[in-house]
Amino acid sequence: MTYDCLIIDDEKLLADSTAEYFNLFDVTTAIAYSVSDCRDFFKENTAKLLLLDINLGDGSGFALCKELRVTTEIPILFISARTSEDDQIVALSIGGDDYIQKPYSLSVLLAKVRAVLKRYGGKETEKYDDGYLCVDFNARQIFVNQIPVKLTSLEFKLLSYLIQNASRLITKQEIFKKIWEDKFTGDSTLNVHIRKIREAIEREPSNPEYILTVWGDGYKFNGGKQ
Repeated sequence: MTYDCLIIDDEKLLADSTAEYFNLFDVTTAIAYSVSDCRDFFKENTAKLLLLDINLGDGSGFALCKELRVTTEIPILFISARTSEDDQIVALSIGGDDYIQKPYSLSVLLAKVRAVLKRYGGKETEKYDDGYLCVDFNARQIFVNQIPVKLTSLEFKLLSYLIQNASRLITKQEIFKKIWEDKFTGDSTLNVHIRKIREAIEREPSNPEYILTVWGDGYKFNGGKQ
């Protein structure tokens, strides 16, 4: 069975109440209380989005995220009571798409989940290919020098948006509005994602040719290689 959302959290009361709330609003939601429960879930089911806690009874959410990223690119939103900025940076660096602080508002979290599901529900119909970098928006595939590379769902969305607006400067504010669709994302979060994309597609990530920084303003995709 395919669910809209899978919650992976060992705080049973919170996970149960969140799932019950989501299901009331037609966001079909399942629960895994542990790493092993999550693995069992994916043996027979799929999910379009994951809400993943960092501290799980039988393992780490960080380790589980790395494991899942080997086989799936579905959005992974970390939910945690941990407030360290280092934790947030790690979460994004290993493939997480967002970091949500506990305790959270159920209505706000539902709105965020719906926005993410809507964001990744559509398909693009174009392709970018300059002979070195190829991005198939419809198939959600990226090739660098004919070798497939992987990005998280949010990173793919960000790269796609930059490519499709290659003729102009994209401000940070526009990126926050169009990609994250909320006002709670900061520069550090965006910087982590830009760095991960550069590491995946640039010949020299420290001297990028594709994703150019316009200091103080935002970014611009250099698509003149076509």
